[in-house]
Amino acid sequence: MQSSSTVGILMILLSAFTLETWAGRDFYKILGVSRSANTNQIKKAYRKLAKEMHPDRNPDKEDANEKFQDLGAAYEALSDADKRKLYDKCGEECLNKEGGGGGGGDPFSSFFGGDFGFNFFGDGPGGGEREAPRGANIVMDLYVSLEELYVGNFVELTHNKPVMKPAKGTRRCNCRQEMVTRQLGPGRFQMTQQQVCDECPNVKFVTEEHLLEVEVEQGMTDGMETKFVAEGEPHVDGEPGDLILKIRTEPHPRFERRGDDLYLNVTISLVDALSGFELDIEHLDGHQVHVTRDKITWPGARIRKKGEGMPNFENNNLFGTLYITFDVQFPKGELTPDEKEEMAKILKQDPVNKIYNGLGGFS
Repeated sequence: MQSSSTVGILMILLSAFTLETWAGRDFYKILGVSRSANTNQIKKAYRKLAKEMHPDRNPDKEDANEKFQDLGAAYEALSDADKRKLYDKCGEECLNKEGGGGGGGDPFSSFFGGDFGFNFFGDGPGGGEREAPRGANIVMDLYVSLEELYVGNFVELTHNKPVMKPAKGTRRCNCRQEMVTRQLGPGRFQMTQQQVCDECPNVKFVTEEHLLEVEVEQGMTDGMETKFVAEGEPHVDGEPGDLILKIRTEPHPRFERRGDDLYLNVTISLVDALSGFELDIEHLDGHQVHVTRDKITWPGARIRKKGEGMPNFENNNLFGTLYITFDVQFPKGELTPDEKEEMAKILKQDPVNKIYNGLGGFS
């Protein structure tokens, strides 16, 4: 028969094992963030690790896929405020139980079976007489830098939004046109259309300051939209519209973007153009692009650096091409007759006097 102390130790070990099993994966450890990390830190950590752990970048596909799935589960749980609270309270197992309820169904279907072919706002099969009124959408341009589109960023905006508040008195609301029948005499009826309104509590609009966070995703292009539901113009008898932000790229002093490709101009000296050169170009995220050229470089010469363009929006692991076009800065002044003779010996170039139509370009 086992002693009481032995049984106690076994119970403690069993409880510890049960607690560890109940807790599931440590999502904070997977993302490499502290339990006090804010949403921005969580998103940035996920963005960084998603690149490093992507199966396309790792030789061990099976292990990479498993880690990538863990990373996705951690981000899904911690980036959502409600799921994060639940996870912090009782771990992944509890989170899975709460999240598996199905939910999201039509609340009327539990009473009416969902097959009655009507709704209150006329926006489905067999729709009613009218649609729910809705405020106008607000469409605005969001100007971002090329650096932000290359590495991604979170932009905070202050939005002054009119919010409906209760006020004294009542108001006419839900006005609609209805047919009214009046009897004029025996067997005589008259049908007329008239406006019918309800009496609703009065309201007023008060401007409130809303802080919005916009995610500028890597590789986004001009015209892409980010929508904030119900942040548009209000409607006194319905739902507010949406706020739609359209991406617009600010001009960059060095780079020009065309699709996923980047274009850059570099001016070199005549000496470098003739004898070759090495240079480092600082990219949008600060890393250096090394360029080496041994051959003669003529004005307008272009080289390509694959994988040094913009990240693709659909797949951030794919990058476009960086095109570098060279211009040559000629020295000012004059050469002596001896220098000219020496230059001719070095270059070994016959005189070229070619006359052509400048609009047609070189043949």
